[in-house]
Amino acid sequence: MDPADLALLVVRSVVGLTLVAHGINHWVGGGRIAGTARWFEGLGLRHGRLQAWASVVTEIGAGALLVLGLLTPLAAAATISVMSVAALLAHRRNGFFVFKDGWEYVMVLAVTALSLGLMGPGSVSVDHLAGTTVDGWAGGTIALLVGVASTALLLLATYRPVRDG
Repeated sequence: MDPADLALLVVRSVVGLTLVAHGINHWVGGGRIAGTARWFEGLGLRHGRLQAWASVVTEIGAGALLVLGLLTPLAAAATISVMSVAALLAHRRNGFFVFKDGWEYVMVLAVTALSLGLMGPGSVSVDHLAGTTVDGWAGGTIALLVGVASTALLLLATYRPVRDG
């Protein structure tokens, strides 16, 4: 196996499994869906229960797609969107560093997803086996534009910041 293909498999698997674990945690961890819904509502998102389930499905789905190397630019776009929403609503006000609950970690996942969109999934992937790999500028553009557009649409449709006082 080519070292670049192995590296892509490792990166896809780590990011993908991280997303799956994160989605499962939103679903069954801590406060479960109800707690995740309250947390989203506390961030200013309307329809917290719907947001919680959308997050669970997106994180688990995008993570599984990345692990498989299937529909890679779209899986990358979903990752970029979920991490962008997290960065903007949950982490931005805390600064950069993750140890202060900052946006460092979610930025790394989003940029890694964009890189996977650009580089493609590699030869050890369903996309490659099916002959449907989209990479290079096309893959990166799909990942970035769909990710940013999805973030913007979600925020326009559901974000209503909580006003103090």
